[in-house]
Amino acid sequence: MNDLGRVQATQKSGSEAFRDGQGSRDFALRDFWAWNQSDLLSNLCRAAFAEFIVARALSADTSTVRDEWGTYDLRAASGLKVEVKTSGFLQSWHQNSLSEPSFSIRPARAWHPDKNTFGSDVRRHADVYVFALLAHKDKATVDPMDLSQWRFYVVSTATLNSAKPKAKTLSLSALEGLAGPVSFDEVASAVEASIARRAA
Repeated sequence: MNDLGRVQATQKSGSEAFRDGQGSRDFALRDFWAWNQSDLLSNLCRAAFAEFIVARALSADTSTVRDEWGTYDLRAASGLKVEVKTSGFLQSWHQNSLSEPSFSIRPARAWHPDKNTFGSDVRRHADVYVFALLAHKDKATVDPMDLSQWRFYVVSTATLNSAKPKAKTLSLSALEGLAGPVSFDEVASAVEASIARRAA
């Protein structure tokens, strides 16, 4: 009988060749990645890209495969559950003005992919949120791979629940009322400090 359980993905190297019944073809997985993932300013790509940046800042395990449907985005080396949200001033398309950054903070039900069911409680499931802002404002020089162009705001979920219990989105000005920006190298200590402040 066909097993319809969850498929556990394994990390690829990019060198895997496409193939057919006769053997390998002359294009590989990295060619798909380059075609599909090179627009780092696109909202969809930037979301996963920001998760990867924060994962590296937190020394989270990136040797596995990103869990697109997890109840939170990352688990830090310390064990904390981390949700990453991203926004920016620039888009890849023509703009008449800079975008107004905003971040989704919508509480949600957890989805369990092993059973294809949703949990009953609607809440924020992470311990802490890291809001990753691509803060650069010049299209001629924007480069999402330049970590100095990013600013990060770290807010514990407890603080978010207290200040914005039912909010679905958070503007940049509202976010700045909760936390100040930190650099890539300061993210890990800011995450730990946010939890320590709530425990004190």
